[in-house]
Amino acid sequence: MARSSSFSITGIRQLQGKLKRNATLQDVKNILKLNGSELDRRMKRNAIFVKGYSIGDTKRSISLTMQDNGFTAKVAPTTNYSPFLEYGTRFMSAQPFVYPSFTVQKMKFLNDLTRVMK
Repeated sequence: MARSSSFSITGIRQLQGKLKRNATLQDVKNILKLNGSELDRRMKRNAIFVKGYSIGDTKRSISLTMQDNGFTAKVAPTTNYSPFLEYGTRFMSAQPFVYPSFTVQKMKFLNDLTRVMK
C-alpha cells in the first residue's frame, strides 16, 4: 500500500508583500554575490592540507560561479579528488574545508537576508 505525503507552505503572500515593500531583487542579488565571494575566500583560506603531498591544486581550483541571472552562487573545488580530502578515506583522515566554510557563511547569509526583510 502506497503512502501519500504532502506538504504546504504558508506565508508566501506575506513574504512576497514584504519583499515588494522592503527589498528589490537587485538587493538579493547583491547579497548573494557578496556572500558567494566571501564563501570563496573562506574556502580557499581553509584549503590548506597539512598531511601528505600538497601543491595547492585544490585551493586554486575553488571558484565562484554566478548562475540563474545572479540568483545562484556556486562555489566548489573542481579537482576530482577533493571529496577524498573533505571526507577522508580508509587510508587518510578527513581534512574538511568545504563544510566548515559553508556552515559559517550560511549564518552570515541568513542574517543578511533577514536584515533586508526588515
